[in-house]
Amino acid sequence: MEGVVSCGKWIKRPDNVNIVVLSKTLDSKSMIEIFSYDNDTTSLSSSPMVSHEIDDGLIVTMAIHPNCEEIICSTTSGDCKVFDLSFQEKSTKFSVREVPALQDVGLQNCVAFSVDGSKLAIGGDDGHLRIFEWPSMQVIIDEPKAHKSFSFMDFSLDSEFLATTSTSGSARVWNVNDGVPVTTLTRKSDEKFEACCFSKDGTRPFLFCTVQKAKAKPVVSVWDMSTWNKIGHKQLLMKPASIISTSSDGKYLAMGSNDGDFCVVDVKKMCVVHWSKKLHPGTFITSLEFCPTERVVLTTTKEWGAKVTKLTVPVEWKDWQIYSILGGLFVLSAIAFYIFYMLSDSFWQVPVVDMITDADITTLLDDSHFPEDIFGSTEL
Repeated sequence: MEGVVSCGKWIKRPDNVNIVVLSKTLDSKSMIEIFSYDNDTTSLSSSPMVSHEIDDGLIVTMAIHPNCEEIICSTTSGDCKVFDLSFQEKSTKFSVREVPALQDVGLQNCVAFSVDGSKLAIGGDDGHLRIFEWPSMQVIIDEPKAHKSFSFMDFSLDSEFLATTSTSGSARVWNVNDGVPVTTLTRKSDEKFEACCFSKDGTRPFLFCTVQKAKAKPVVSVWDMSTWNKIGHKQLLMKPASIISTSSDGKYLAMGSNDGDFCVVDVKKMCVVHWSKKLHPGTFITSLEFCPTERVVLTTTKEWGAKVTKLTVPVEWKDWQIYSILGGLFVLSAIAFYIFYMLSDSFWQVPVVDMITDADITTLLDDSHFPEDIFGSTEL
């Protein structure tokens, strides 16, 4: 792939087909390209399915709407570009949409859609936070001094909260529905929040934050969303993290480092289950995202471009596989019972008893069958 890749995202299509969107810079021009993904070979196509050149500015970051048909890119020109994707049987097309509320907003370090797709958040290099209703663009939060400068942001699974981190090391949580800040996460004087993301499994309402310490190895801290109190922390990546992400089912957490490594953590056990060391040697991982349907991770760096990695995690049973096994066990049980019945002794083969007729009952009760004086004389 030619050009410098700035970031990448997955797009899920019908029938579990996945494609990848990459933003690239080539000859001082920025463009968006879409590549097909082959799950059998765990690789992207050598050439893009479609590409679109940006007229002005270079792409800084981008977000994909949950409907997988809208893309927003922040650019160095100070505008956020909106693209509509049109998927047809044999082609894919880009179309540009003008959104006045996203024009002249300045350089945006972070762009994110809520999980339900109803909200859009952008965080500026100048620390300005804007949250809009999507697609009406009605303003929910407009806070010019939310941070010194935005570093990272993520929406909660229920789309109620937004967590943000600053280049200064602070982290805040916002109630999107009420349009107000909820809390500023506490930290020690030698601690600096780097990246953050919410749990996505629907059962554990946690916020994960990577924390850099001045005199100790970095840790991942876990925060309870009901109280916003810190539950605990653990050393996992063992080095400063540039990015953090969760799988769509919330079972795994991935972290990328500043020198090109990444690890995957089992959320339930909070232990590392996959390492990819020197995947992008010596370079800052700019994007890291789980494939929507497979245990595969997409990573990008400006030096080494985009790479897809199949995870070495335990194979999970799919629903149809479980139902097939249960059905097979039921059929085998029925066959075994039939064979056992046919080969069993007379205890199981109970003979059929003939029905007693009324004539039989009359015969049994006939007086001729009993003596005239069965008990003898009863006179006293």
